[in-house]
Amino acid sequence: MNKQSIYGLTIEQLTEWFLENGQKKFRAQQVWEWLYKKRVKSFSEMSNINKECIQLLEEHFDMHTLQLEIKQESKDGTVKFLFKLPDGNLIETVLMRQKYGLSVCVTTQVGCNIGCSFCASGILRKNRDLTSGEIVEQIMNVQLHLDEVGKDERVSHVVVMGIGEPFDNFTNLVTFLKNINSPKGLAIGARHITVSTSGLAPKIYEFADLDLQVNLAISLHAPNNELRTQIMKINRAYPLEKLMPAIDYYLEKTNRRITFEYILLNDVNDHKEEALQLAKLLQNKRHLAYVNLIPYNPVSEHIQYKRSEKESILEFYDTLKKNGINCVVRQEHGTDIDAACGQLRSKQLKKAK
Repeated sequence: MNKQSIYGLTIEQLTEWFLENGQKKFRAQQVWEWLYKKRVKSFSEMSNINKECIQLLEEHFDMHTLQLEIKQESKDGTVKFLFKLPDGNLIETVLMRQKYGLSVCVTTQVGCNIGCSFCASGILRKNRDLTSGEIVEQIMNVQLHLDEVGKDERVSHVVVMGIGEPFDNFTNLVTFLKNINSPKGLAIGARHITVSTSGLAPKIYEFADLDLQVNLAISLHAPNNELRTQIMKINRAYPLEKLMPAIDYYLEKTNRRITFEYILLNDVNDHKEEALQLAKLLQNKRHLAYVNLIPYNPVSEHIQYKRSEKESILEFYDTLKKNGINCVVRQEHGTDIDAACGQLRSKQLKKAK
């Protein structure tokens, strides 16, 4: 049987585990520091932990449930990692160099059931949720990569926008967020963490009530129900009439800016008409709304979609701006490698067949 990743425990849970196993409470803090501050690669390196305790940890936990299969490095500094899980499943993690720091995009599920028709992540249906430890380990593996290249750099920002729907793995997501945010852990500031959802309205209410100070992004991609249902089947369950009130609740509860992700698909959702509809949809939220316009990364399995022309992108952007909506065209990363989320994983699974 595969052992549990120790990174899946919060400091409180680790403390409780030590007490239940006849160990001193302070051991949890010692182990936590070895894991997150000193970033050791084995329990045996924890020099101030006695042998009995080390043996206990080795019997119950693992520090390396992710195995690196492929590492792709882009000319712009983006690094894409393909990891194999103990059950043989593959997941992707991406390191991006931004002007404001080093950002890591993590995966929360093996596959995805949301079924957005343009997305490489959803080509394969969800196999299972990742454990909180498997999500944390993605960050730890990227940080160890940075440690090894010797540039004295640290992961400063995290986006939960990889394969899967984060809010469909809510409990493990929250544990992950608490661990990487903990001052005793990686100490990544809550306002440097962004979680993206395709629009699971009930979980948006729940997320707002947690008061985590973590940023929220909504994968919107269309300004009306007809078009959104056409490209995102989640809209059948949570149409705009259900999604927008949940967003209103989040804004009222947190008073935090919310990002709306909008992938521009040529001659599908990139007309001036859709830009005007989007501006109207967000009009009463514009003081806290920020639209992220995303140039589409073509996926071979979705040949019906193409990247919008530059002129269309600029017109869409200008229309939003003229109507008082804050927006930006997202900077692209890793265009010379498998840029779309899920693309590298999909390619490797094809090879395996």
